[in-house]
Amino acid sequence: MKIERSAGAIVFIKEKEPIYLLLHYEAKHWDFPKGNIEKGEKDQETVKREIEEETGIKDIEIVKDFKEKIQYYFKFKDELINKTVIFYLAKTKTKQVKLSFEHIGSEWLPYDKAIEKLTFKNAKEILKNANNFLKTHKTLDDF
Repeated sequence: MKIERSAGAIVFIKEKEPIYLLLHYEAKHWDFPKGNIEKGEKDQETVKREIEEETGIKDIEIVKDFKEKIQYYFKFKDELINKTVIFYLAKTKTKQVKLSFEHIGSEWLPYDKAIEKLTFKNAKEILKNANNFLKTHKTLDDF
């Protein structure tokens, strides 16, 4: 079994309430920006690189004290892969998205619409935790 490690982020813009960036992947699912951690790269370096590569957004600020991990299995070319993804919460002021070839769409959505649009249960759980973190740990002005 192959083991993969990735890192990604729940990207948000602070408005009255936060709005979250979802990407529509070619495989037809909606999820957050993420990608494989390259050799010698730290998790947060991967997050910033992947967000820039997948969305063109460069002004990313990782929110301190939020980090979530998910693990799942999938098959690729008849090989079982054990994948771990570390998610951070990332603030930006850039709303314009320039999609990479990996994606067919993107949307900035408030929490209630984002939670409906996300495809996978584990992504919905990460968004729920991120939204609760923003509501309970500090005022949005602190982010």
